[in-house]
Order: sequence, then C-alpha cells, then structure tokens
Amino acid sequence: MTDATAHRSPPRPSGLEGVAADWASDQRAFKTASWGKAMMWIFLLSDTFVFAIFLISYMSARSSTEVEWPNASEVFALHVGQTELPLLLIAIMTFVLISSSGTMAMAVNFAYARNRRRTAQLMFATAALGALFVGMQAFEWTKLISEGVRPWGNPWGAEQFGATFFMITGFHGTHVSFGVLFLLIVANKVRKGEFDSGRRTWLCREKGDYEAVEIMGLYWHFVDLVWVFIFAFFYLW
Repeated sequence: MTDATAHRSPPRPSGLEGVAADWASDQRAFKTASWGKAMMWIFLLSDTFVFAIFLISYMSARSSTEVEWPNASEVFALHVGQTELPLLLIAIMTFVLISSSGTMAMAVNFAYARNRRRTAQLMFATAALGALFVGMQAFEWTKLISEGVRPWGNPWGAEQFGATFFMITGFHGTHVSFGVLFLLIVANKVRKGEFDSGRRTWLCREKGDYEAVEIMGLYWHFVDLVWVFIFAFFYLW
C-alpha cells in the first residue's frame, strides 16, 4: 500500500448521509474563527439590517408626514423639582450603556488572561448596568404612556411618533434584556470555574476556553453601538 493510498480520505457518502457527514466533520467555518464566532457575526449582520430598516422607516415617516413632529427635548424632558431638564434621563441611559461596554471590554481582556475572578466580577457589573438601563427605559415608557403616548397617537403631533418610538426602543430593549440574561449565565459559569475544569460542557469545549466571554462581548458591543444610532436619530434629530 502506498503512502497516497494510506492517507486517502474515504469517499463522501451520497444523499442525506453526505450532508450529515459534512456537518459532523467538526471543521471550522473559517480558518481563524470558530463556529460560535462565525454564527454570532452572521447573527449581528442580519440584526444590523433589521435595525437599519427600522431607522430608515422612522426617517421616512418623519420626513413624509405633514403634521409637525413632536419636539424630543420637550417630550423626553425630566422634571427635577421645579426645573425641566431636556433629555436628562436619555443622557443618563446613554452613559450607563456606554459604561457597560467598557466593563465588558475589560471582562474579555481578563478572560484572555485566564483571570476567572476579575472576569466574573466585570461581567456581573456589565449585567447590572444593562439591567439599570432596561429599568430606566421601563420608567421612560411608563412616563410617556401616562402622558398619553400610544402607537396610534400622542398629544404633541404626528401620530407616527408613538409607533416608531415603541417599535425601535422596544426592539432594542429586548436585545439588552436577553443580553443581561446571557451575561448572568456566562458569568456564573466563569465564577464556578467551569471553563477551567477541563470538562466539555455547554459553551466550553476545552480547559481554559473562554471564547464564550468574547462572543458575549461581540453581542454587547453591538447592542451599545445600535443605541448610539438610536440616540442620534431619534432623540437628537
């Protein structure tokens, strides 16, 4: 038997067996990216299109309406004592979410260094900031609903305002909420040392594999970046 014959790959099965063999071959989607990273990037790309469609639809509705669009500085003003402060709550929400992106970046850095305690602490801090953001968004929704904002109308102007506001901020808030949930799950696994145990478990393939933390970082930075566009187009325009 020649060396070429000895190292020749077995023939690929036909039909469904061939498809199963391809998916079970444990190959990487790309040479430098695991399936987890590749699938997250594909998900984020598809989500980018969804958010882009929402924002373009909002800009189209705002530009085409003949009724005056509500003034964001007035609608989103917060009353502190006898003073009305425009966009105060939105500014605080933005600061909180951007800060959470910093703690997430540090968590990924400590994960690379295999510092389990610091990684878990920073991920829990990121989840806490994310939960604070969602809580402030719920307060914002409650305030606007009490003032008469509905998907089909509002007291200040164009009827499309309420529909676009609840659709865009609600969709983003859902992303943040799911992100907080998965941050807590991954942080708890890091805290318990499951990524250093050497056992192949959910989200961990081998000892010292902290890739799940990096994947969560990709998702969280995406959510923060989307908020920057929402803040610019919806609240500042």
